[in-house]
Amino acid sequence: MRRTLTTVALVQFLVSLDLAIVNVALPQIGAGLGFGAGGLTWVINAYALAFGGLLLLGGKAADRYGRRRVLLSGLGLFGLASIAGGLAQAPAELVAARAVQGVGAAALAPAALSLLTATFPSGRARVRAFGVWSATNAGGAAFGVVAGGALTQYLGWRSVLFVNVPMVAVAALLARRGVDADRRSLQRGRRPDLLGAGTGTAGVTLLVLAVVRTDQHPWTSAVTLTTLAAAAALLTGFVLVERRAREPLLRLGLLAHRTVAGANAYNLLLGAVMAAALYFATLHLHRVLGAGPAATGLMLLPFALGVIAGSVLAVRLGSRLAPRTLLVAGGLLTAVGFGWYGAISADGSFLTDVLGPQLVASVGYGLCLATVASVATAGVPPHETGTASGLLNSSRQLGGSLGLAVLGTVAQQRTGGVGTAQALADGYGLGLSLCAALLLAAVLVALTVLPRTRPPGRGATASPTPDADLEGSVAR
Repeated sequence: MRRTLTTVALVQFLVSLDLAIVNVALPQIGAGLGFGAGGLTWVINAYALAFGGLLLLGGKAADRYGRRRVLLSGLGLFGLASIAGGLAQAPAELVAARAVQGVGAAALAPAALSLLTATFPSGRARVRAFGVWSATNAGGAAFGVVAGGALTQYLGWRSVLFVNVPMVAVAALLARRGVDADRRSLQRGRRPDLLGAGTGTAGVTLLVLAVVRTDQHPWTSAVTLTTLAAAAALLTGFVLVERRAREPLLRLGLLAHRTVAGANAYNLLLGAVMAAALYFATLHLHRVLGAGPAATGLMLLPFALGVIAGSVLAVRLGSRLAPRTLLVAGGLLTAVGFGWYGAISADGSFLTDVLGPQLVASVGYGLCLATVASVATAGVPPHETGTASGLLNSSRQLGGSLGLAVLGTVAQQRTGGVGTAQALADGYGLGLSLCAALLLAAVLVALTVLPRTRPPGRGATASPTPDADLEGSVAR
């Protein structure tokens, strides 16, 4: 169990690290490879499209072909793509490598979370395991932000891609030696749902594409509306296909489970908040307070450390409080932090305007992060843990894309196109205040959708038990 937990923690650290470290190096990447106006965003968008579009397929592959096998395949693809990206000599080469990285991450992320769910099905051990997962998630982001600035400044932007390679090698070695191979092939022997995989993947990919391009094509533009319409048509077709498929990519009965549906709705809102809030915080530090890349990384470090502290607190409280209580408390605490952060001004400072809100919001987020992942995969049949993990990652990724696009647009409109410090502070402050409002909506979801459960310290598991409709729908 410890080896499995170590492997999963390292994989999550790697995924979080890569998401953070590349963002920090974007200006240097653009200058080094000669990206044109608007082209640099595809370093991020190519990864987001592949990752977000293929997560469900990656989770299903883990269920069908085995978690360790899919995890190792994803690690190999991610590592090779990191090398190719670091060696890229042209913008198209780097964008292609980032897309392949996204494919690899879409395989390894749900496989790793599925391993964690299967290894720690219930009780206090599950609470501790998901706490470790949450802490390494935050640790990867913290190291990425801090190391990204230092690596870019002293070793060049290529180092932020090459740094993945040794971690991939260690994770693969741990997975081979520390993770048992699936003793039986989970769902082989039936015909895979190729039509569902095609319509679902294409629909989610187009939805993410429409959202991430709103900085170039406004929401009301013909390009965005056409892309959204195509995504809606494909996703509607996906639902119709899944209702009739003998082995669906996503069994629709899974979404009827209150804990799965509620946790994913909560997670979508949480993903929207965190993607937008970190974006606003970074721009505020850089464009309003005038911090450089390395200094910005150091100023964001307290947030990551607060998430780790919140994750540790969630472990301690997880045996005493029900998961729903932790999600409500964590959501409210995070909302208070971002509401406070929304009061930033042009003449403020890091100590007066940033540090306090960061610490409050980060501890609250740490309480939420592990808990929502545990709840979303609780009570799910063993042969569907990969699918549930892929669904959870998909909701977070989609929420992040939507939150960044929508709240970013609102913040930009508040500035009125004026680049003064006060106008920027007003725009970022509004965005952060809206993040707090979204968190209140997430708390409402937790209160109204998630069922009441008892903590493990009172004779129950740390996670909700399966609803009867979930168990009864497995055969459907």
